[in-house]
Amino acid sequence: MSVNAVERFDDVSVICKANIYFDGKVISHTILFKDGKKKTVGLIFPGSFTFNTDAPERMEIIAGSCRVKQAGSDRWAAYLPGTFFLVPGKSLFEIAVDEEVAEYVCSFE
Repeated sequence: MSVNAVERFDDVSVICKANIYFDGKVISHTILFKDGKKKTVGLIFPGSFTFNTDAPERMEIIAGSCRVKQAGSDRWAAYLPGTFFLVPGKSLFEIAVDEEVAEYVCSFE
C-alpha cells in the first residue's frame, strides 16, 4: 500500500529518551499528539529483527527499503519509501533491512 510520505508533525510533544532495540540497530523516538495518539519515528539499520505488537500498528516507510514477514506467513513482502504495512495487535512481524538504513513512522491504532 502506498501513502504520501510524512515530512513533519506540528504541535506535538516528543519524548527525548530514545527507544533502543537490538544493540542499537533499531532506534526510535516517541511523539505524543494533543488528541492522545502516539507515534514513533525511527531508523532500522541493516539486519533482521522480530517485533511483538500490543496494539495494531501502521508502519510507513519514509526512506530506504525493507522486507516484512507477518505472523503466520512464510512470504516476505518488500516496502519502499511511500509505502506502508499494517500489523494486527497482539501479533508479531519480522522486518529485514538489507542495505543502507530504513526510516519509518509507526502509528499505534
